[in-house]
Amino acid sequence: MTVTGPRTPAADACRPGAASQPRRTRSHRYHVAVAHLRLFASAREAAGKGRDTVPGATVREVLEEACGRYGHDFAGLLETCQVWCNGEPTAPNMPVGDDDEIAVLPPVSGGQRPSLRGRGPSGP
Repeated sequence: MTVTGPRTPAADACRPGAASQPRRTRSHRYHVAVAHLRLFASAREAAGKGRDTVPGATVREVLEEACGRYGHDFAGLLETCQVWCNGEPTAPNMPVGDDDEIAVLPPVSGGQRPSLRGRGPSGP
């Protein structure tokens, strides 16, 4: 994936080799949480659905799995999105527990970071 423009945590999550190792449980078996992924506006259109359950131990792993499922258009769209976990802004390395909700918010639904570019005497 070629990254253009400003880098966001969502875009960084789909970079190859960015995944971390699964967590071990007491029984020494690997356990990977299953998060509820919510997709809004153009992210929903790119994925072809608004909700899914996606495994991953971190937000990054959940987004990487989503990129694999939904393809190049979805991965490219993440470059402009904000990602929230359980209603709060989050970072790619944030651990994900069972039943956590990861929301992908494209610019039209409030996801793009505010920019100071273009602001001046006639700007908003």
